[in-house]
Amino acid sequence: MNEDQLYAMRHSLAHITAQAVQRLWPGAKFGVGPVVENGFYYDIDVEGVKISEDDFKKIEKEMRKVIAADYSFDRSEKPVDEAIGWAQQQGQPYKEELLNDLRRAGTTIAKDLDVSELGLATDGDAAIENVSFYTDGDFTDLCRGPHADSTGKVGAFKLMRVAGAYWRGRETNPQMQRLYGVAFATQQELDAHLMMLEEAKKRDHRKLGKELDLYTTSPLVGVGLPMFTPRGTILRDKAAQLSNQLREVHGFAKVWTPHITKKDLYEASGHWAKFGDELFLVTSQETSDKMALKPMNCPHHAQIFASRPRSYRDMPLRFLETTTDYRDEKTGELGGLNRVRSLTQDDSHVFCRSDQIEQEVHGLMDSARELYATLGMKLRVRLSYRDDSEAYLGDRSLWESAQAQLKAAVVANGLDFFEEDGEAAFYGPKIDFMATDAIGREHQLATVQLDFVQPQRFGLEYTDEEGSSRQPIMVHSALLGSIERFLSVYIEHTGGWFPLWIAPEQVRILTINDQVMEYVSEVQQVLNQVVLMQPVKYNELRYTVDDRNESLGKKIREATSWKVPVQLIIGPKDAESREVSVRMQSGEEKVALADLRAYLESK
Repeated sequence: MNEDQLYAMRHSLAHITAQAVQRLWPGAKFGVGPVVENGFYYDIDVEGVKISEDDFKKIEKEMRKVIAADYSFDRSEKPVDEAIGWAQQQGQPYKEELLNDLRRAGTTIAKDLDVSELGLATDGDAAIENVSFYTDGDFTDLCRGPHADSTGKVGAFKLMRVAGAYWRGRETNPQMQRLYGVAFATQQELDAHLMMLEEAKKRDHRKLGKELDLYTTSPLVGVGLPMFTPRGTILRDKAAQLSNQLREVHGFAKVWTPHITKKDLYEASGHWAKFGDELFLVTSQETSDKMALKPMNCPHHAQIFASRPRSYRDMPLRFLETTTDYRDEKTGELGGLNRVRSLTQDDSHVFCRSDQIEQEVHGLMDSARELYATLGMKLRVRLSYRDDSEAYLGDRSLWESAQAQLKAAVVANGLDFFEEDGEAAFYGPKIDFMATDAIGREHQLATVQLDFVQPQRFGLEYTDEEGSSRQPIMVHSALLGSIERFLSVYIEHTGGWFPLWIAPEQVRILTINDQVMEYVSEVQQVLNQVVLMQPVKYNELRYTVDDRNESLGKKIREATSWKVPVQLIIGPKDAESREVSVRMQSGEEKVALADLRAYLESK
């Protein structure tokens, strides 16, 4: 089954869900029912009824009746005024609202999120004249399609959850019930997906974050503002250390910028107009300056570039800063470490000549490839280009040259890639790094983004070989992206079993009895000399000793529950033979004390 067929199948199941709900609760009012990743949802308002997972069984039973009837999906059209009359007659106020908006505003309203989900489009700048409907059996819905040929050809499905959702995403609107489902072409594919979801529950970073004491939150600190414990801070620091090392090899130099800045900086960069409502504002008691907590670092790095005259001989200039930014995200969108209000970025910016783009992107790609290979995550990239519209700033020939250089760098690095027109930012093309985790989910993490606009807005320039002023190209990049979001992915990727180099507690010594304490001291002396050099440099060993008067079985269970990667079991026989028993996920083996340092440094 191809992507278009799968989309039509899932879209059809959204309609069948609404049809089943209407049969069970005839007064149900419907919003929109789009296709989403792996399935669909439908926004529903049933007055006086709170749909719960306990209702899924009867909804699915009704859906299967619709599927068994094998109704055809029949398309029809109505003039928009007649369609509004239909919505009024059917008691569907949400559909009526959308239709009124479409009649009034044409293409401008078609860009609204909910209207695009509805699947209605306009022709040119004219308001809508006709809209389409689809009917299957006893159910008719306003929709552009596409659909399967009939209700009997919709594959395998399962309702998954129900959540509250404000109509059209606005908190001032009524709250509806969003009914989610997943759907695949075959039962086998559905079963595999459900198994993956069960595994994902076990790996949930919010669950493991608490169990492994990695981070915490507090209502006194605020939602979306996680605090990292000593164990979690090691994860942050080692991940950032690796990222920094990989870029320093390519000539990046660390810089530092303050966490607050005048509003003027973001007005000059253009970020205020676009993201002003996402900024935390700061009031000075000493001056009249209007300040903000910084949401991004690029305008600051542009000011460092502008702080002194630059020559073509200076180019490229590469700045690196791992720092925390702040964005006033909506409360309902915050969750765990996936989306937070304090996000730490391993941010970097290159200022280069246009003929240096490929060289610089090649270096960043090389760093990204090495990073994700170290993390054990398969990597591919999306090349996001402009389309033929006028929605982009900058000379078209510069875009074409830059896009060609981006692609050349990706090809030279041997990475799997795909291209998408119309996905570029308005100020330049970009590369999105897509990493696949241990259970097959793909996550967009790192980016390389070309920027033709900020250098222009800030008047950045350098002197070329002929003494003329030229505008540099700005290249934004981050290997981890948001460290918080990266950790949410990496915790789930590893299931909390971190490799030795990044594990908060790398080794735990487990004693069988107190007769071995003198030998334990000798083992500790060896561990104190262990320094791991790969993949991060000068990584001194982090270990603890469990010498409690408890059974060895209990100590092993506790070390395993903490997911300590290396457990050294020491008993009288080990002391006598001057060995240690090394217990890891891969098994257990004896290692001579004289070889222990080299053994651990090789891991």
